[in-house]
Amino acid sequence: MKQILVINPGSTSTKIGVFENELQIHGVSLHHSTEELTKFTEISDQRWFREKAIIDWLVEHSVNLDSLTAIVARGGLLCPIPSGTYAVNEAMVHDLELGLYGKHACNLAALIAYDLSQKLNIPSFIVDPVVVDEMSPLAKISGTPGIKRASIFHALNQKAMAKKVAKILNRPYAELNLIVAHLGGGISIGVHQQGKVVDVNNALNGDGPFSPERTGTLPTTELIRYFFSKDFSTDTLIKRFSSKSGLVAHLGTNDSRVIVERIQAGEEKAQFYFEAMAYQIAKELGRAAAVLEGSIDSIVLTGGLAHSNKLTTLIKEYIEFLGPVIIMPGENELKALALGALRVLTGSERAAEYSPRGGEFMPKGRVIVHQERCKECSLCINSCPYSVLGFSKGINSKGFHPVEPMYPEKCTGCTLCAVICPDVVLTIERI
Repeated sequence: MKQILVINPGSTSTKIGVFENELQIHGVSLHHSTEELTKFTEISDQRWFREKAIIDWLVEHSVNLDSLTAIVARGGLLCPIPSGTYAVNEAMVHDLELGLYGKHACNLAALIAYDLSQKLNIPSFIVDPVVVDEMSPLAKISGTPGIKRASIFHALNQKAMAKKVAKILNRPYAELNLIVAHLGGGISIGVHQQGKVVDVNNALNGDGPFSPERTGTLPTTELIRYFFSKDFSTDTLIKRFSSKSGLVAHLGTNDSRVIVERIQAGEEKAQFYFEAMAYQIAKELGRAAAVLEGSIDSIVLTGGLAHSNKLTTLIKEYIEFLGPVIIMPGENELKALALGALRVLTGSERAAEYSPRGGEFMPKGRVIVHQERCKECSLCINSCPYSVLGFSKGINSKGFHPVEPMYPEKCTGCTLCAVICPDVVLTIERI
Protein backbone atom coordinates (compact mmCIF):
# COMPACT_ATOMS: atom_id res chain seq x y z
CA MET A 1 0.00 0.00 0.00
CA LYS A 2 1.44 3.36 -1.07
CA GLN A 3 0.33 6.40 0.92
CA ILE A 4 0.83 9.60 -1.04
CA LEU A 5 0.45 13.23 0.05
CA VAL A 6 -0.65 15.54 -2.79
CA ILE A 7 -0.09 19.32 -2.71
CA ASN A 8 -1.72 21.73 -5.17
CA PRO A 9 -1.53 25.45 -4.30
CA GLY A 10 -3.53 28.14 -6.07
CA SER A 11 -3.57 31.90 -5.75
CA THR A 12 -5.68 31.98 -2.56
CA SER A 13 -5.94 28.33 -1.54
CA THR A 14 -3.91 25.18 -1.08
CA LYS A 15 -5.56 21.88 -2.00
CA ILE A 16 -4.17 18.80 -0.33
CA GLY A 17 -5.11 15.16 -0.48
CA VAL A 18 -3.91 11.89 0.99
CA PHE A 19 -4.20 8.79 -1.20
CA GLU A 20 -3.83 5.10 -0.52
CA ASN A 21 -2.82 3.92 -3.96
CA GLU A 22 -5.62 5.29 -6.21
CA LEU A 23 -8.12 5.91 -3.41
CA GLN A 24 -8.33 9.36 -1.81
CA ILE A 25 -8.83 9.04 1.96
CA HIS A 26 -8.38 12.69 2.97
CA GLY A 27 -8.78 15.98 1.16
CA VAL A 28 -9.32 19.66 1.80
CA SER A 29 -8.93 23.07 0.21
CA LEU A 30 -7.26 25.39 2.70
CA HIS A 31 -8.39 28.96 2.07
CA HIS A 32 -5.91 31.79 2.61
CA SER A 33 -7.49 35.19 3.18
CA THR A 34 -6.32 38.36 1.48
CA GLU A 35 -5.31 39.68 4.90
CA GLU A 36 -3.03 36.67 5.43
CA LEU A 37 -1.43 36.81 1.99
CA THR A 38 -0.85 40.58 1.80
CA LYS A 39 1.70 40.20 4.60
CA PHE A 40 4.05 38.64 2.06
CA THR A 41 5.86 40.82 -0.48
CA GLU A 42 6.67 37.97 -2.87
CA ILE A 43 4.75 34.78 -3.62
CA SER A 44 7.84 32.79 -2.61
CA ASP A 45 7.62 34.33 0.87
CA GLN A 46 4.39 32.35 1.43
CA ARG A 47 6.28 29.06 1.39
CA TRP A 48 6.64 28.48 5.13
CA PHE A 49 3.21 29.89 5.92
CA ARG A 50 1.55 27.42 3.56
CA GLU A 51 3.75 24.54 4.67
CA LYS A 52 2.76 25.12 8.30
CA ALA A 53 -0.93 25.24 7.29
CA ILE A 54 -0.55 21.86 5.57
CA ILE A 55 1.22 20.24 8.52
CA ASP A 56 -1.29 21.67 11.01
CA TRP A 57 -4.21 20.23 9.01
CA LEU A 58 -2.58 16.81 8.68
CA VAL A 59 -1.84 16.65 12.41
CA GLU A 60 -5.36 17.84 13.26
CA HIS A 61 -6.81 15.03 11.16
CA SER A 62 -4.49 12.38 12.60
CA VAL A 63 -2.50 11.77 9.43
CA ASN A 64 0.78 10.18 10.49
CA LEU A 65 3.51 11.85 8.42
CA ASP A 66 5.82 8.88 9.02
CA SER A 67 3.31 6.66 7.19
CA LEU A 68 3.74 8.56 3.92
CA THR A 69 5.46 6.79 1.04
CA ALA A 70 5.95 9.86 -1.14
CA ILE A 71 4.82 13.43 -1.73
CA VAL A 72 3.69 14.72 -5.11
CA ALA A 73 3.13 18.36 -6.03
CA ARG A 74 1.74 20.46 -8.80
CA GLY A 75 4.57 21.49 -11.11
CA GLY A 76 5.52 25.16 -11.29
CA LEU A 77 7.01 27.50 -13.88
CA LEU A 78 10.18 25.68 -14.86
CA CYS A 79 12.34 25.17 -17.89
CA PRO A 80 10.19 23.68 -20.69
CA ILE A 81 10.30 19.89 -20.31
CA PRO A 82 8.63 16.81 -21.85
CA SER A 83 5.56 15.25 -20.29
CA GLY A 84 6.11 12.92 -17.36
CA THR A 85 6.70 12.50 -13.63
CA TYR A 86 9.83 14.25 -12.32
CA ALA A 87 11.70 13.78 -9.07
CA VAL A 88 12.06 17.10 -7.25
CA ASN A 89 15.79 17.85 -7.08
CA GLU A 90 18.05 20.73 -6.10
CA ALA A 91 18.12 22.15 -9.63
CA MET A 92 14.32 22.37 -9.66
CA VAL A 93 14.24 23.93 -6.19
CA HIS A 94 16.81 26.51 -7.26
CA ASP A 95 14.84 27.58 -10.33
CA LEU A 96 11.55 27.78 -8.43
CA GLU A 97 13.04 29.71 -5.51
CA LEU A 98 14.43 32.34 -7.84
CA GLY A 99 11.40 32.35 -10.15
CA LEU A 100 13.73 32.08 -13.15
CA TYR A 101 10.90 31.19 -15.51
CA GLY A 102 8.12 33.16 -13.82
CA LYS A 103 6.44 33.63 -10.47
CA HIS A 104 3.17 31.93 -9.56
CA ALA A 105 1.66 30.22 -6.52
CA CYS A 106 2.13 26.84 -8.23
CA ASN A 107 5.90 27.28 -7.73
CA LEU A 108 5.37 26.76 -4.01
CA ALA A 109 4.16 23.18 -4.39
CA ALA A 110 7.45 21.51 -5.26
CA LEU A 111 9.33 23.66 -2.72
CA ILE A 112 7.04 22.52 0.09
CA ALA A 113 7.07 18.91 -1.12
CA TYR A 114 10.87 18.87 -1.27
CA ASP A 115 11.24 20.35 2.22
CA LEU A 116 8.83 17.82 3.75
CA SER A 117 10.32 14.90 1.83
CA GLN A 118 13.82 15.75 3.04
CA LYS A 119 12.63 15.76 6.64
CA LEU A 120 10.76 12.47 6.18
CA ASN A 121 13.44 10.84 3.98
CA ILE A 122 10.95 9.96 1.22
CA PRO A 123 10.83 10.91 -2.48
CA SER A 124 8.95 13.91 -3.86
CA PHE A 125 7.66 14.38 -7.40
CA ILE A 126 5.89 16.71 -9.78
CA VAL A 127 3.72 15.55 -12.69
CA ASP A 128 3.10 17.25 -16.04
CA PRO A 129 3.72 20.88 -15.01
CA VAL A 130 2.27 23.77 -17.00
CA VAL A 131 5.54 24.09 -18.95
CA VAL A 132 5.32 20.66 -20.60
CA ASP A 133 6.70 21.30 -24.07
CA GLU A 134 6.10 18.85 -26.92
CA MET A 135 5.33 21.50 -29.53
CA SER A 136 6.58 20.97 -33.05
CA PRO A 137 9.26 23.41 -34.29
CA LEU A 138 6.78 24.86 -36.79
CA ALA A 139 4.27 25.64 -34.04
CA LYS A 140 6.79 27.78 -32.14
CA ILE A 141 7.48 30.22 -34.96
CA SER A 142 6.01 33.73 -34.89
CA GLY A 143 6.24 36.46 -37.49
CA THR A 144 8.87 38.31 -35.44
CA PRO A 145 12.38 36.86 -35.11
CA GLY A 146 13.34 36.68 -31.45
CA ILE A 147 9.78 36.00 -30.28
CA LYS A 148 8.76 32.35 -30.07
CA ARG A 149 5.40 30.89 -29.18
CA ALA A 150 5.63 29.16 -25.79
CA SER A 151 4.00 26.02 -24.45
CA ILE A 152 2.31 26.99 -21.17
CA PHE A 153 -0.99 25.21 -20.62
CA HIS A 154 -3.05 23.00 -18.34
CA ALA A 155 -0.84 20.02 -19.10
CA LEU A 156 -1.79 17.96 -16.04
CA ASN A 157 -5.53 18.00 -16.69
CA GLN A 158 -5.19 17.83 -20.47
CA LYS A 159 -2.97 14.75 -20.32
CA ALA A 160 -5.11 13.07 -17.65
CA MET A 161 -8.34 13.62 -19.61
CA ALA A 162 -6.76 12.57 -22.91
CA LYS A 163 -5.64 9.29 -21.35
CA LYS A 164 -9.11 8.83 -19.84
CA VAL A 165 -10.66 9.27 -23.29
CA ALA A 166 -8.21 6.72 -24.66
CA LYS A 167 -9.55 4.20 -22.14
CA ILE A 168 -13.14 5.05 -23.13
CA LEU A 169 -12.26 4.49 -26.79
CA ASN A 170 -10.26 1.37 -25.84
CA ARG A 171 -7.25 2.59 -27.80
CA PRO A 172 -3.70 3.59 -26.79
CA TYR A 173 -3.28 7.32 -26.16
CA ALA A 174 -0.17 7.19 -28.35
CA GLU A 175 -2.32 6.24 -31.38
CA LEU A 176 -5.02 8.90 -31.04
CA ASN A 177 -5.52 12.35 -32.56
CA LEU A 178 -7.38 14.47 -30.01
CA ILE A 179 -8.13 18.13 -29.44
CA VAL A 180 -8.49 18.90 -25.74
CA ALA A 181 -9.94 22.21 -24.55
CA HIS A 182 -9.41 23.04 -20.89
CA LEU A 183 -12.01 25.65 -20.01
CA GLY A 184 -11.32 27.52 -16.78
CA GLY A 185 -10.04 30.88 -15.57
CA GLY A 186 -7.56 30.42 -18.39
CA ILE A 187 -8.33 28.45 -21.54
CA SER A 188 -5.89 26.14 -23.30
CA ILE A 189 -6.60 24.19 -26.47
CA GLY A 190 -4.08 21.45 -27.17
CA VAL A 191 -3.53 19.33 -30.26
CA HIS A 192 -2.73 15.81 -29.02
CA GLN A 193 -1.18 13.99 -31.95
CA GLN A 194 -0.28 10.39 -31.19
CA GLY A 195 0.55 11.00 -27.54
CA LYS A 196 2.21 14.42 -27.81
CA VAL A 197 0.78 17.94 -27.54
CA VAL A 198 2.28 19.25 -30.77
CA ASP A 199 0.55 22.64 -30.64
CA VAL A 200 -1.20 24.62 -27.92
CA ASN A 201 -1.91 28.24 -27.08
CA ASN A 202 -0.06 29.93 -24.21
CA ALA A 203 -2.90 29.93 -21.69
CA LEU A 204 -1.14 31.98 -19.02
CA ASN A 205 -0.30 35.24 -20.71
CA GLY A 206 -0.07 34.57 -24.40
CA ASP A 207 -2.63 33.86 -27.09
CA GLY A 208 -5.82 32.00 -27.87
CA PRO A 209 -9.42 32.81 -26.95
CA PHE A 210 -10.19 35.27 -24.19
CA SER A 211 -11.32 33.59 -20.99
CA PRO A 212 -13.04 34.55 -17.75
CA GLU A 213 -9.81 36.27 -16.61
CA ARG A 214 -7.38 36.53 -19.55
CA THR A 215 -7.26 38.68 -22.62
CA GLY A 216 -6.18 36.11 -25.21
CA THR A 217 -4.91 37.16 -28.62
CA LEU A 218 -5.04 40.91 -29.29
CA PRO A 219 -4.68 42.96 -32.50
CA THR A 220 -0.98 43.89 -32.59
CA THR A 221 -1.26 47.53 -33.63
CA GLU A 222 -4.01 48.29 -31.15
CA LEU A 223 -2.02 46.56 -28.41
CA ILE A 224 1.00 48.77 -29.11
CA ARG A 225 -1.15 51.91 -29.08
CA TYR A 226 -2.84 50.82 -25.87
CA PHE A 227 0.49 50.24 -24.14
CA PHE A 228 1.97 53.61 -25.06
CA SER A 229 -1.23 55.57 -24.42
CA LYS A 230 -1.51 54.36 -20.81
CA ASP A 231 0.82 54.95 -17.91
CA PHE A 232 1.34 51.23 -17.25
CA SER A 233 4.50 49.43 -16.21
CA THR A 234 5.21 46.16 -18.01
CA ASP A 235 4.37 44.12 -14.88
CA THR A 236 1.09 45.99 -14.36
CA LEU A 237 0.02 45.38 -17.94
CA ILE A 238 0.94 41.68 -17.80
CA LYS A 239 -1.08 41.30 -14.61
CA ARG A 240 -4.04 43.09 -16.18
CA PHE A 241 -3.97 40.93 -19.29
CA SER A 242 -3.47 37.65 -17.38
CA SER A 243 -5.91 38.06 -14.46
CA LYS A 244 -8.15 41.11 -14.93
CA SER A 245 -9.28 40.79 -18.54
CA GLY A 246 -11.80 38.65 -20.42
CA LEU A 247 -15.25 38.26 -18.89
CA VAL A 248 -14.25 39.88 -15.61
CA ALA A 249 -13.30 43.06 -17.52
CA HIS A 250 -16.44 43.06 -19.67
CA LEU A 251 -18.97 41.91 -17.08
CA GLY A 252 -17.38 42.46 -13.68
CA THR A 253 -17.30 38.77 -12.73
CA ASN A 254 -15.39 35.65 -13.73
CA ASP A 255 -18.09 33.31 -12.39
CA SER A 256 -19.89 31.65 -15.30
CA ARG A 257 -22.77 30.65 -13.01
CA VAL A 258 -23.47 34.28 -12.19
CA ILE A 259 -23.23 35.22 -15.85
CA VAL A 260 -25.68 32.47 -16.88
CA GLU A 261 -28.11 33.69 -14.21
CA ARG A 262 -27.84 37.20 -15.66
CA ILE A 263 -28.46 35.82 -19.14
CA GLN A 264 -31.53 33.93 -17.90
CA ALA A 265 -32.73 37.18 -16.36
CA GLY A 266 -32.62 38.73 -19.82
CA GLU A 267 -29.37 40.70 -19.71
CA GLU A 268 -28.29 41.16 -23.34
CA LYS A 269 -24.77 42.34 -22.46
CA ALA A 270 -24.03 39.15 -20.52
CA GLN A 271 -25.44 37.06 -23.37
CA PHE A 272 -23.31 38.89 -25.95
CA TYR A 273 -19.94 38.51 -24.21
CA PHE A 274 -20.61 34.93 -23.13
CA GLU A 275 -21.39 34.04 -26.74
CA ALA A 276 -18.28 35.93 -27.87
CA MET A 277 -16.10 33.75 -25.61
CA ALA A 278 -17.77 30.58 -26.96
CA TYR A 279 -17.18 31.85 -30.51
CA GLN A 280 -13.46 32.41 -29.86
CA ILE A 281 -13.09 28.99 -28.23
CA ALA A 282 -14.76 27.35 -31.23
CA LYS A 283 -12.56 29.29 -33.64
CA GLU A 284 -9.42 28.11 -31.80
CA LEU A 285 -10.71 24.53 -31.96
CA GLY A 286 -11.08 24.96 -35.71
CA ARG A 287 -7.48 26.17 -35.97
CA ALA A 288 -6.38 23.11 -33.99
CA ALA A 289 -8.30 20.84 -36.38
CA ALA A 290 -6.20 22.14 -39.25
CA VAL A 291 -3.03 20.89 -37.53
CA LEU A 292 -4.48 17.37 -37.58
CA GLU A 293 -5.58 17.83 -41.21
CA GLY A 294 -9.12 17.02 -40.12
CA SER A 295 -8.20 13.54 -38.84
CA ILE A 296 -9.73 13.82 -35.37
CA ASP A 297 -10.71 10.92 -33.13
CA SER A 298 -12.40 13.17 -30.58
CA ILE A 299 -12.70 16.73 -29.29
CA VAL A 300 -12.67 16.88 -25.48
CA LEU A 301 -14.18 19.76 -23.48
CA THR A 302 -12.95 19.73 -19.88
CA GLY A 303 -12.19 22.03 -16.94
CA GLY A 304 -14.49 23.86 -14.57
CA LEU A 305 -16.37 25.77 -17.28
CA ALA A 306 -17.32 22.49 -18.97
CA HIS A 307 -19.91 22.17 -16.17
CA SER A 308 -21.78 24.98 -17.95
CA ASN A 309 -24.24 23.30 -20.28
CA LYS A 310 -24.93 26.66 -21.92
CA LEU A 311 -21.27 27.17 -22.83
CA THR A 312 -20.63 23.65 -24.10
CA THR A 313 -23.84 23.76 -26.16
CA LEU A 314 -22.76 27.03 -27.79
CA ILE A 315 -19.33 25.58 -28.60
CA LYS A 316 -20.74 22.31 -29.95
CA GLU A 317 -23.02 24.17 -32.36
CA TYR A 318 -19.90 25.55 -34.05
CA ILE A 319 -17.58 22.53 -34.04
CA GLU A 320 -19.57 19.27 -34.07
CA PHE A 321 -18.91 18.92 -37.80
CA LEU A 322 -15.20 18.47 -37.02
CA GLY A 323 -15.63 15.23 -35.10
CA PRO A 324 -17.24 13.59 -32.04
CA VAL A 325 -17.33 15.80 -28.94
CA ILE A 326 -16.83 14.37 -25.44
CA ILE A 327 -17.63 16.55 -22.43
CA MET A 328 -15.66 15.72 -19.29
CA PRO A 329 -16.34 18.51 -16.78
CA GLY A 330 -14.02 19.45 -13.95
CA GLU A 331 -10.41 18.65 -13.26
CA ASN A 332 -9.38 16.06 -10.71
CA GLU A 333 -5.83 17.33 -10.45
CA LEU A 334 -5.19 15.74 -7.06
CA LYS A 335 -5.89 12.27 -8.41
CA ALA A 336 -3.92 12.93 -11.59
CA LEU A 337 -0.93 13.91 -9.46
CA ALA A 338 -1.33 10.89 -7.19
CA LEU A 339 -1.52 8.54 -10.18
CA GLY A 340 1.63 10.05 -11.66
CA ALA A 341 3.55 9.36 -8.46
CA LEU A 342 2.00 5.90 -8.13
CA ARG A 343 3.22 4.93 -11.61
CA VAL A 344 6.78 5.64 -10.47
CA LEU A 345 6.40 3.99 -7.06
CA THR A 346 5.02 0.79 -8.63
CA GLY A 347 7.71 0.68 -11.30
CA SER A 348 5.47 1.17 -14.33
CA GLU A 349 7.19 4.47 -15.12
CA ARG A 350 10.62 5.87 -14.36
CA ALA A 351 10.93 9.30 -12.76
CA ALA A 352 12.56 11.81 -15.09
CA GLU A 353 15.37 14.09 -13.93
CA TYR A 354 14.97 17.85 -14.16
CA SER A 355 18.25 19.16 -15.55
CA PRO A 356 17.96 22.45 -17.46
CA ARG A 357 21.62 23.46 -17.13
CA GLY A 358 23.01 24.55 -20.46
CA GLY A 359 19.83 23.67 -22.31
CA GLU A 360 18.41 25.84 -25.06
CA PHE A 361 15.71 27.09 -22.70
CA MET A 362 18.06 28.25 -19.94
CA PRO A 363 17.42 31.95 -19.35
CA LYS A 364 20.33 34.25 -20.02
CA GLY A 365 21.52 37.44 -18.39
CA ARG A 366 24.08 40.14 -18.95
CA VAL A 367 26.07 41.56 -16.01
CA ILE A 368 26.83 45.28 -16.11
CA VAL A 369 29.49 46.33 -13.56
CA HIS A 370 29.79 49.87 -12.21
CA GLN A 371 33.45 49.39 -11.31
CA GLU A 372 34.03 52.61 -9.38
CA ARG A 373 31.42 51.64 -6.80
CA CYS A 374 32.96 48.25 -5.96
CA LYS A 375 34.64 47.81 -2.55
CA GLU A 376 35.84 44.22 -3.12
CA CYS A 377 33.53 42.74 -0.45
CA SER A 378 32.95 39.48 -2.44
CA LEU A 379 29.27 39.17 -1.44
CA CYS A 380 28.18 38.95 -5.07
CA ILE A 381 30.86 36.38 -5.92
CA ASN A 382 29.80 34.11 -3.08
CA SER A 383 26.08 34.46 -3.86
CA CYS A 384 26.26 33.49 -7.54
CA PRO A 385 25.07 29.89 -8.01
CA TYR A 386 27.08 29.52 -11.26
CA SER A 387 30.38 31.18 -10.29
CA VAL A 388 29.98 33.81 -12.98
CA LEU A 389 31.87 36.55 -11.13
CA GLY A 390 35.44 37.09 -9.98
CA PHE A 391 37.78 39.94 -9.14
CA SER A 392 39.51 41.74 -11.98
CA LYS A 393 43.26 42.33 -12.02
CA GLY A 394 42.74 46.08 -12.42
CA ILE A 395 42.18 48.55 -9.59
CA ASN A 396 39.50 51.25 -9.42
CA SER A 397 40.04 54.79 -8.14
CA LYS A 398 39.29 53.65 -4.56
CA GLY A 399 42.09 51.08 -4.65
CA PHE A 400 39.87 48.01 -4.91
CA HIS A 401 39.83 45.17 -7.44
CA PRO A 402 36.30 45.45 -8.89
CA VAL A 403 34.32 42.37 -9.81
CA GLU A 404 33.91 41.35 -13.42
CA PRO A 405 32.11 38.53 -15.24
CA MET A 406 34.63 35.70 -15.54
CA TYR A 407 32.14 33.33 -17.20
CA PRO A 408 29.44 35.61 -18.67
CA GLU A 409 27.95 32.78 -20.72
CA LYS A 410 26.83 31.08 -17.47
CA CYS A 411 24.72 34.02 -16.25
CA THR A 412 21.00 33.18 -15.97
CA GLY A 413 19.85 36.67 -15.06
CA CYS A 414 18.69 35.57 -11.61
CA THR A 415 19.77 38.98 -10.08
CA LEU A 416 20.99 37.43 -6.78
CA CYS A 417 24.30 39.27 -7.07
CA ALA A 418 22.63 42.62 -7.71
CA VAL A 419 20.19 42.15 -4.83
CA ILE A 420 22.88 41.28 -2.29
CA CYS A 421 25.31 44.04 -3.27
CA PRO A 422 25.18 46.91 -0.72
CA ASP A 423 26.70 49.45 -3.11
CA VAL A 424 24.58 48.98 -6.28
CA VAL A 425 27.62 47.86 -8.24
CA LEU A 426 25.78 45.43 -10.51
CA THR A 427 22.93 45.75 -12.98
CA ILE A 428 21.50 42.61 -14.59
CA GLU A 429 19.79 42.60 -17.96
CA ARG A 430 17.75 39.60 -19.12
CA ILE A 431 18.60 38.69 -22.72
